[in-house]
Amino acid sequence: MRRTVLEQFPAGGPRGSWPAEEFARARRDEGLVAEVVMDLESDAFLVVVPQRTAEAVV
Repeated sequence: MRRTVLEQFPAGGPRGSWPAEEFARARRDEGLVAEVVMDLESDAFLVVVPQRTAEAVV
């Protein structure tokens, strides 16, 4: 499955702060299927949505 990154947040945020989760929740409230994943290489949280693929016309 391919995904599109909407936003990136550093993993070392202030204690008790979850900006990636808050951003994802706001996108879900808008109707997007947003989730938070960890990118270990960049040490960041990514807010991603599934990338839509063109459906074949039969």
